[in-house]
Amino acid sequence: MDETEFWEIVDSTREAADGDPEEQAELLVERLLQLDPDSVLDFARHFEARYNRAYHWDLWGAAAVLLGGASDDAFDYFRCWLIGQGREVFEGAIHDPDALADLLGEFDEEIDGDGEELGYAADEAYEQLTGVVAPDLGTPPQPPEPHGTPLDFEDESALASRFPRLWERFGTG
Repeated sequence: MDETEFWEIVDSTREAADGDPEEQAELLVERLLQLDPDSVLDFARHFEARYNRAYHWDLWGAAAVLLGGASDDAFDYFRCWLIGQGREVFEGAIHDPDALADLLGEFDEEIDGDGEELGYAADEAYEQLTGVVAPDLGTPPQPPEPHGTPLDFEDESALASRFPRLWERFGTG
């Protein structure tokens, strides 16, 4: 599976789910069940690589603005959700997290920003196809700390300064 096919699967399931991440995860499992086990593992590797690539302090700060705070778990689920938004939103956010203010349409804090189930979709599909737990993907582990310079998520003025467009649209201050 190449990168284009990975993003086509992500995009088609997001569109079919009307942006609902839980529904998208269910559709993603259904879609992956149509593939052979090796292709499901390829999908999982693509997902994991992007998940690790999004482990960045600036992106965590953007998630904190969008979600009104972001714990470790919330940021993990946010990164899954971000991948589920498709290539344009994902790459735009990686390049400039503040661009999420322009890249995102409606944002419902109750639904959006949490794609936990998306992170498990390939594992679930693989297990349904083979009857066994997915093997280690052989991908490099996530670094112990996010890339970049740490941010104080409690400092609203620092967040507003670092993410002016996001803060204007989603900030609490």
